[in-house]
Amino acid sequence: MPKLQNRRIAILATDGYEQSELEKPRDALLSEGAEVHIVSTHSGQIRGWNENDWGDSVKVDRTLDDVSPADYDALVLPGGQINPDMLRNDKSAVGFIKAIFEAKKPIAAICHAPWLLVEAGIAKGRKLTSFHSIRTDLENAGAIWEDSPVVVDQGVVTSRNPDDLPNFCGKMIEEICEGRHDARAA
Repeated sequence: MPKLQNRRIAILATDGYEQSELEKPRDALLSEGAEVHIVSTHSGQIRGWNENDWGDSVKVDRTLDDVSPADYDALVLPGGQINPDMLRNDKSAVGFIKAIFEAKKPIAAICHAPWLLVEAGIAKGRKLTSFHSIRTDLENAGAIWEDSPVVVDQGVVTSRNPDDLPNFCGKMIEEICEGRHDARAA
């Protein structure tokens, strides 16, 4: 039986997400039986960034206006520079992330996506990693930054870059299997 059968996972992204950081976690979740929704700020499609240029697009399954944090068991935040920078300026996106966290559900963020954890007030006092260029941003927000392929702190999974995707996907699935992290302080 797949590990994530009957689990519903949101991947929150907009244009400019790092293509591999959306596709590989999505595929890993689907392979474990999860129902996965691409959630975005707008309907239609969102276009990825593939290393040095625009990449493929993915269909948006739901907009933020159409979903509630109660609809999902976990949240995945792909990185790239453009995607998290745009999302952290969207009050609905930040509110959605914060509500998932406050419901003690797992959150997985890679590359520049930990910027969203800062914006949602989640970083302070938490062990995190990220793309090296936003280390100071995380530390200034009170995070305890580690240079590791994957860092887990009470259901919050973070990784540095696409090279870390195998570790990131493995820990993301493990944390989602564990379910709510009731001991986690908001």
